[in-house]
Amino acid sequence: MELWQLMKDIGFDNQVNKELDIQIKGITDISSNVREGYLFIAIRGGQVNGHDLIEQAVQLGACAVVGEEDRESETIPYIKVENSRKALGHIARHYYGNPSKQKVVIGITGTNGKTTTSYLVRHILEESGISCSLVGTIHNIINGEVVEAVNTTPNSLVLNELLLKSNDQVVIMEASSHGLAQFRLEGIEFDFCVFTNLTHDHLDYHGSIENYFQAKRSLFDKIKPGGKALVNTDDAWGEKLITLLQEKEVVTYSVGQSNRNDLRILDFVTVENPSLLVKEVQETVTINVPMVGIHNLYNSAMAYAVAKQLPIETEHIVQSILRFPGVEGRFEVLKQKNGSIVVIDYAHTADAIFYCLKAARDSGANRVVHLFGFRGNRDLTKREEMIKVTAEMSDGYILTMDDLNSLPMDEMVKTYKSLNTNYGNHKGEIIPDRTLAIKQAMEHSKPNDWIVITGKGHEKYEQDFKLPTTSDMETVKYINNEL
Repeated sequence: MELWQLMKDIGFDNQVNKELDIQIKGITDISSNVREGYLFIAIRGGQVNGHDLIEQAVQLGACAVVGEEDRESETIPYIKVENSRKALGHIARHYYGNPSKQKVVIGITGTNGKTTTSYLVRHILEESGISCSLVGTIHNIINGEVVEAVNTTPNSLVLNELLLKSNDQVVIMEASSHGLAQFRLEGIEFDFCVFTNLTHDHLDYHGSIENYFQAKRSLFDKIKPGGKALVNTDDAWGEKLITLLQEKEVVTYSVGQSNRNDLRILDFVTVENPSLLVKEVQETVTINVPMVGIHNLYNSAMAYAVAKQLPIETEHIVQSILRFPGVEGRFEVLKQKNGSIVVIDYAHTADAIFYCLKAARDSGANRVVHLFGFRGNRDLTKREEMIKVTAEMSDGYILTMDDLNSLPMDEMVKTYKSLNTNYGNHKGEIIPDRTLAIKQAMEHSKPNDWIVITGKGHEKYEQDFKLPTTSDMETVKYINNEL
């Protein structure tokens, strides 16, 4: 493909037009991946500036470079654009033949529930005979093959490669706010975009809740003509979103308790046999959910709403939800020999923690013990609310280590002591070693106590602890064999 064909829809300096008839053999934004005849897109990253690696790319065989910084002279054509990340999205789309246009693509965004909702939708579709790829937090599934995920939302080049590789009829993508803000979804077109909710998170990156919302909202600018936005309007930000979309004449499908919704939630049952009663037009349906917690009832309602847009019978959707096996690291419930319950969940916001602890309470827990921590150098503004919620909802809690990143452990312990004193009503204790914290909670548990471990979910530990384990699940199983 010639360079001029890749540069459609991208603003650049017209003086290089005569140089755009170069044959391009490949494209990349990683200089070490450049081969003879490649186009190199220079991107400014958080730690590495691709513009500093242009010479390396040229030495490896790059025949042209796209970047956003001024360059005095280059031995090969250099095309300056306003935004390299956005340019990469459009270049990748043209190079791979716009693969998102050839499939049914579903994008799911929101603070909480993206992963569970996406897995629910995939489960329903696969059981209905509709093959389905998934791109998300835990891993990617393409043509039935599991591929490890580096980011929740890969960059636009990787996404287009995955879309082209996929032989599945439908592709589901989790759309993170970081991915949207960094234009990783640029050039991807969606048939359905889903909004689950929005609560306080990632404000260290976005700066304000409004900026965070605007990042999420930008997904809905990528809906194909004739596509649809599905929105949880019981969430205040969802209500705002659907108003903005309707003003722009985007086709919407609302889910919530108000009688204004397209799919109205009439009733919830959160204890013993969780279920929800929903109504669409004249059809009223009971959906039995094999997961506890009102948050999972909402996830099921959103998955049901998505499936209703496709040629799947209602009864089949309902039965598929009932057979859903759950998701790794999302409210995984493990019954212990002594009659206590351990829950492992990815919850890392005050809102998500609230619903986890409430689910334990609603399930009849005798005592609820919460074990969690904070990530070093990440969103300090949400910590106070997280401590307040857990102090109110649990009978006791243990503050322990999550990923420290570059923060020294003693500094995090000092932070824990301050938060515990000022906002935790002194109900918590601090055990820095995560594996020993889990062990203590399990050893001191009694029948019908619920130990809720949040923050890591499916993720591996990034530092070594006392016990020879690499995840919360491994730790719980290891301790079980000792008890």
